Amino acid sequence: MNLLDLLVSPAYAQAASQPAPGGLFGGGLGGLMFPILLIAVMYFLMIRPQMKRQKEHRAMLDKLANGDEVITNGGVAGVVRELGEHFVTVEIADNVRIRVQKGAIANVLPKGTLKSA
Repeated sequence: MNLLDLLVSPAYAQAASQPAPGGLFGGGLGGLMFPILLIAVMYFLMIRPQMKRQKEHRAMLDKLANGDEVITNGGVAGVVRELGEHFVTVEIADNVRIRVQKGAIANVLPKGTLKSA
């Protein structure tokens, strides 16, 4: 025994223990169960709702017509005057028109909403 043994206890190697069979999700393919479960939860909580919102937005843009009252992503409200393949002309005041990308239309308002405001 030397002086160092008094300050630090010596560490001895131990035999490796065998892991318990089965584990949390069973043996064999059970190790793959957790990642598969995690991916499934992510799909149903994150990916699927986002795809549903995109589909609804695309359908709303396809139904867009002249005279519809809309709000853009920037908060500008106006009436659709011209429709193009990629751009929409929105009248925001008398004889004041702006062109915005079709994807920038956030909502279609019910008819008469702008006149009542």
